[in-house]
Amino acid sequence: MKKSLLSAVALTALMAFGGSAWADVVIGVAGPVTGPNAAFGAQLQKGAEQAAADINAAGGMNGEQIKIVVGDDVSDPKQGISVANKFVADGVKFVVGHFNSGVSIPASEVYAENGILEITPAATNPVFTERGLWNVFRTCGRDDQQGSVAGAYLAAKFKDAKIAIIHDKTPYGQGLADETKKAANAAGVNEVMYEGVNVGDKDFSALIGKMKEAGVSIVYWGGLHTEAGLIIRQAADQGLKATLVSGDGIVSNELASIAGDAVAGTLNTFGPDPTLNPANKELVEKFKAAGFNPEAYTLYSYAAVQSLVHGAKAANSLDAQEVAKALKASAPFPTVLGEMSFDEKGDPKLPGYVMYEWVKGDDGKYTYKPQS
Repeated sequence: MKKSLLSAVALTALMAFGGSAWADVVIGVAGPVTGPNAAFGAQLQKGAEQAAADINAAGGMNGEQIKIVVGDDVSDPKQGISVANKFVADGVKFVVGHFNSGVSIPASEVYAENGILEITPAATNPVFTERGLWNVFRTCGRDDQQGSVAGAYLAAKFKDAKIAIIHDKTPYGQGLADETKKAANAAGVNEVMYEGVNVGDKDFSALIGKMKEAGVSIVYWGGLHTEAGLIIRQAADQGLKATLVSGDGIVSNELASIAGDAVAGTLNTFGPDPTLNPANKELVEKFKAAGFNPEAYTLYSYAAVQSLVHGAKAANSLDAQEVAKALKASAPFPTVLGEMSFDEKGDPKLPGYVMYEWVKGDDGKYTYKPQS
């Protein structure tokens, strides 16, 4: 009797464990959860978690519930590799992330070798999808697309200005700066300065002094909001009257917290703002009711989970390689970003980049608004 009871208990425990293991589709979310870029990591995490909750409530991914696990790469490539290896050990088959191109690119090699599909909401360096890997996708655009828009804008609006191009030496920052430089140069506009700074630098006095001496009035920045905010504020403090133009790496309201009032008039490229789409009104309100502003990459992360679910349904499989094949073969499907489809490289077919300007809202806070 005792033996039978123990066997029954063991069997029940095994079934409970097995049911839990088999019932969940584990999706890893990777990004800078801590550190100076944590605002972006929060966007990726919150977007994926809300998508998972909504999809689970509607029946899940091929009938299975989605479970989100989070890996903090601190925007560091070495830590990104550690996160990737932990996801492998934990049996993750799908990853939403990483945020930085310099982290996404090496991590994708680990994922490719271990049968994991990676879809990034934010990594824009072209190299990410140019290596012929089976497993890489993104729901955002590319720096060659973004740089073309930025370069054309500089040539059209600031043809006679003295332009400095500054970057942070990362695959994202320098890559975007180089693509913008290429497009501007092709349009007949040449910069008077081209320099790199280090991620984490705090004092830009020497750089600003050189720009003042060169008569710079436009600064194109390839990098993230942390250094951008300091450059904007310190330039204003030192009497350099220059407009900073940048890309999607500064689309965090933390930029205004760092730069202060000097942020007014700053320009940046980004995709069409999905939070302004009336179809997403209820979803945006759901985020805000939970105390989170779904700015920047939040809905790009939400769309990444939607894409994985669509691919699994189209493939009638939860096998990562089958899902990847189905995504590349799929007709356009609905997401919070609009109709989504992917080319053979894993790049999305989405509307192009537009220009935003940082302005003060009715609430007295600065944020980025699309130019009319």
